[in-house]
Amino acid sequence: MAKMWAGRTAGVTEQIADDFNSSIRFDSRMYVEDITGSIAHAAMLKKQNIIPAEAADHITEGLKQILEDLESGALEIDETCEDIHMFVEQVLTERIGDEGKMLHTARSRNDQVALDIRMYLKKKEAEIEALVKELILVLADSAEKYTEVIVPGYTHLQRAQPIFFGHYLLAYAMMLKRDIGRLQDTVKRMDESPIGACALAGTTYDTDRDYEAQLLGFSGVCANSMDAVSDRDFSLEMLSTLSILMMHLSRFSEELILWSSWEFRFVELSDSFTTGSSIMPQKKNPDMAELVRGKTGRVYGDLMTLLTVMKGIPLAYNKDMQEDKEPVFDAVDTVIMCLKVFTPMIASMKVHDEKMMKAAQNGFINATDLADYMVKKGLPFRSAYKISGQIVADCIASGQILETLPLAEYKKYWDQFEEDLYDDIDLRNAADRRTSKGGASRASIKEQIEMIRNTIK
Repeated sequence: MAKMWAGRTAGVTEQIADDFNSSIRFDSRMYVEDITGSIAHAAMLKKQNIIPAEAADHITEGLKQILEDLESGALEIDETCEDIHMFVEQVLTERIGDEGKMLHTARSRNDQVALDIRMYLKKKEAEIEALVKELILVLADSAEKYTEVIVPGYTHLQRAQPIFFGHYLLAYAMMLKRDIGRLQDTVKRMDESPIGACALAGTTYDTDRDYEAQLLGFSGVCANSMDAVSDRDFSLEMLSTLSILMMHLSRFSEELILWSSWEFRFVELSDSFTTGSSIMPQKKNPDMAELVRGKTGRVYGDLMTLLTVMKGIPLAYNKDMQEDKEPVFDAVDTVIMCLKVFTPMIASMKVHDEKMMKAAQNGFINATDLADYMVKKGLPFRSAYKISGQIVADCIASGQILETLPLAEYKKYWDQFEEDLYDDIDLRNAADRRTSKGGASRASIKEQIEMIRNTIK
């Protein structure tokens, strides 16, 4: 069958070329955006008297019926069509006759697909943003729940200083809060309508691009017609933002995997988000966290794919740009799926606070507080640092911890140690004295939770 673009050529291609050239297998997911965009285009053509009002009304009613039939399942997408644009126009023309052929006046598939993908990604950004907010609120709730639970804070994966587990969780909430900002910024630059740019140079028809953009919910129009049809910065920016988001989920996943191991045993993930082994009955594997960590590389690959596609394309539209959609769709789908799993996995996670406390005690992470105690009593910091280190080394050798070492033993190192020492090196007190803004104290955790919740609201 001859193609709708037949004219300069016979419009007849080999089947293998049709299959290779076709994009309907993946761009069909934009049928709502394609039809919505076409309804707005018909309204603009009618307003500007570019096509007869009666024809525009018939086109609009026909498009609405096609959308209704697709939604209900009464109409199935024909994958022998080249793309979703051709499918919609073909069905429309079959149903209302030659008036359907007027719809494509003053536009090209080049600006049409650029419009569709912008509309699609704006919608998906809102969905992803809502899922990230849900996860942040779960983290805020968990932080509030575990405000009193001591856990070792790490640097270099070595136990460093005592913190409350709520403070730990809020660190990820802050990362995700910035991800929301990046998502919102991406939409700001995506929020310009390319429709009316046509193939690359605009049109001789008296169109009203601003009116059409307004109908579609855009804040403005692309100012240069060549840029409008060949720009995919917005897709790249979305992929970059999603890659950073996945990096944060991957870091969190790595910690969940470590924490749930027998070597740490800080947390236990719900049976609903773990799997067993086919031959080892004792195993409880954190497969969901591992998959989130693994799928991060997939999203990174989607970003690299589109960067590579776009790096050498001359202006304006080239068929290479058909390769823009699959990586973007894959990244969006992957991120949505990961977030939908991650949030309930965190919400149902069990915390072993006694394991966390024991690790904190055995890690001597209050050694800095021991040194600070001596400094407050007048000893120079470097001298206090050395004495504190000697005490820790001897405790390790004798199997003791700082909190239970007798005062008589402390006085062997420095005769000015007093009973108030134990208050200073108490792990909860040590964490709670980190009162600087953003620090690990319980008051700071409360402030952070309030700020996070207010931001989300």
